[in-house]
Amino acid sequence: MALKICVLGSGSSGNCIYIESEETKLLIDAGLSFKQICVRLESIGIDIDDVQAVCFTHEHHDHYQGLKTMLKRSNIKPYANTGTASGIDARLSGVEVPWNIFTTGSDFSIGDINIHPFQVCHDAYEPVGYVLRTEDIKIGIVTDMGIITELVKDYLKDCDALILESNHDTELLINSSRPWSLKQRISGNQGHLSNTQTSELLKAISSSRLQHLFLAHLSSDCNCPDIAHQTISKTLIALNHQHVCIHVTQQKTTTGLIHIKVIED
Repeated sequence: MALKICVLGSGSSGNCIYIESEETKLLIDAGLSFKQICVRLESIGIDIDDVQAVCFTHEHHDHYQGLKTMLKRSNIKPYANTGTASGIDARLSGVEVPWNIFTTGSDFSIGDINIHPFQVCHDAYEPVGYVLRTEDIKIGIVTDMGIITELVKDYLKDCDALILESNHDTELLINSSRPWSLKQRISGNQGHLSNTQTSELLKAISSSRLQHLFLAHLSSDCNCPDIAHQTISKTLIALNHQHVCIHVTQQKTTTGLIHIKVIED
């Protein structure tokens, strides 16, 4: 069995991830326009009508902006916890979303994919990361998180693939023209992970099982792909995990469809 991943787009303007198993096709977040989600899925050979569900991480606009049109033009079922559903409902005034509500910390399944939502620290009502499992493969996803907790480390250990936020370079953030209050928010406990923080997380969770690492939610003006890749690559080399393929995700382009295969013992 294999899982397939494509980060359709990731950054401050929109986030959307496509996951495919043998029986199931789903999205994590719908932060691009519905048109762009369709176009980018088509670019990897996927029809929007074949996607069964979308699971939301939290209620910020760059994670749900395609939902309203998606509800009108597809049969995709939306999944969220109570806090996220309430937050999105408040922003989509007058739109009745047919939510499938899950409980943070409790497993649920969509087709043949088991999903575990876990709590993360971010300035949203009830933000989560996800661990997705099939019989043989484990994927961890955290796109927005201010600090690394022991809970997060425990859930993200021994993954075959990871999609992790690597939002900013600390020096670029400090020297940027952004207001001081925004800099504090980004670097605070409810904000976003820096490249260095993501490196520290990898030191705690990376293993010989890890095949693919996707660096997500890069800031357009407080980070750059080369800096993020270099910082993370040095960490993986120090861990003797040169086998890991690093994918630096982009806002305007997809990663392409990446196959996550079972590693035989």
